[in-house]
Amino acid sequence: MTNITQDRILILDFGSQYSQLIARRVREAGVYSEMHAFDMSDEEIREFNPKGIILSGGPESVHEADSPRAPEAVFDLGVPVLGICYGFQTMSEQLGGKVEAGDVHEFGYAKIDITHQDKLLSKISDEKNQSEVWMSHGDKVASLPEGFTVTSSTPSCPYASASDESRGFYGVQFHPEVTHTQKGVELISNFVHIICSCGNAWNSENIIEMRIKQLQDQIGDQKVLLGLSGGVDSSVVAALLHRAIGDQLTCVFVDNGLLRLNEGDQVMQMFADNMGIRVIRADSEARFLSALSGVTDPEAKRKVIGREFIEVFSEEARKLDGVKFLAQGTIYPDVIESAASKQGKAHVIKSHHNVGGLPDDLAFELVEPLRDLFKDEVRKLGVALGIPHHMIYRHPFPGPGLGVRILGEVKKEYADILRLADDIFMQELRQSGWYDKTAQAFAVFQPVKSVGVVGDGRRYAWVIALRAVETVDFMTARFAHLPYELVDRISTRIMNEIKDVSRVVYDVSSKPPATIEWE
Repeated sequence: MTNITQDRILILDFGSQYSQLIARRVREAGVYSEMHAFDMSDEEIREFNPKGIILSGGPESVHEADSPRAPEAVFDLGVPVLGICYGFQTMSEQLGGKVEAGDVHEFGYAKIDITHQDKLLSKISDEKNQSEVWMSHGDKVASLPEGFTVTSSTPSCPYASASDESRGFYGVQFHPEVTHTQKGVELISNFVHIICSCGNAWNSENIIEMRIKQLQDQIGDQKVLLGLSGGVDSSVVAALLHRAIGDQLTCVFVDNGLLRLNEGDQVMQMFADNMGIRVIRADSEARFLSALSGVTDPEAKRKVIGREFIEVFSEEARKLDGVKFLAQGTIYPDVIESAASKQGKAHVIKSHHNVGGLPDDLAFELVEPLRDLFKDEVRKLGVALGIPHHMIYRHPFPGPGLGVRILGEVKKEYADILRLADDIFMQELRQSGWYDKTAQAFAVFQPVKSVGVVGDGRRYAWVIALRAVETVDFMTARFAHLPYELVDRISTRIMNEIKDVSRVVYDVSSKPPATIEWE
């Protein structure tokens, strides 16, 4: 079996909000990458044995005392290096160039004039030798280190990019990893393929083959338990484990009564009936609703739901004999958590536990087959494993489910109304093509009544709010500008088809200052 991580790119993170995007873009180009803190030791860098290194952007200024620097091994290792924004600035400073505070700060779109086409900028210019990029910087390189040649500029940034091709050093002041940079994907591909001579072995089929072999080696003939939620991560783990170890896998699906319409039945049909996976369904609606009775605070509700989940899962686990491993859907962003430290670096600081807090008598060994994959990679893996596209590419759904989409106290009556309203909303979004244009959309139950008129009668019933947002990273979001005709159709259907709803409102709040979820 081919070692698909042999060609590897190391990303050293200086605290940029885009650092994970760099790693994702490299992987999208078919090359394995890992992100580590900028102060990785020289020895660790050599042990990593990268084919190339990328220095990310960051919020610091190279003029500040104790501002971060790249380890010396980066420039001594003899592999190509690409510095992005702050990464370009510290590379220039460390190699003998000069960086100064810019008179004009550049944030947003800019057009670079390509004055020298090196390997990095190959085939990214238009007929005017220009390319549209995304800038986000205050400082800029004022003079280049010896051996460097300027390759592009803007009116306010004379060194928008530069390179010393004899040593394999490249720097760009803009951000090729963001979608706003017109030919950013091509630029990163140029770096990893043309400059670093990497292949393209990092793809879903090869990942599945590699991971199955690793799982079989780790698990042997032992039994594995998985908490299956029906969400993307646990679903892909279930499909992957089933392909690797078959009947050695048992899944526990805790149906808490706070799922979407018919979701519990869909999970069982997909995994138990269609895929032949052993799934134990723990019907616990009454238990969860009883525990939530009288609880109105959002954080308190989350804690109650989490506690009950652990208890139900533990009870089901104790009924099983000989289970050695607990599988979890930990993914790479769970492992890399950005620390808001003085130096803005990202640390590998936590092991995210989807089924954390289990009692001591359930001391399982962990199996985390997705812990080095990004969400988009997990989705592609799911499709390759045969999970339907509509399940894999569903909008995010909160762990506490409808418990945090029902404002205030959670009751069965409210959950049933909300399920119906949310399903109508999803139907219309899908039919209109807007489901895939929005990043997340859902209905929210308002525990207030409003007067309405139906025929000749007066209706005094509940209010439903609709929420739909457009976002790339979920850090910021704007409300989706759905067509009025679509909102009208959704609203009319909800009020006509659900007798307990008399009013529908649309949430036009963006993030910030609002959050995406209401609770």
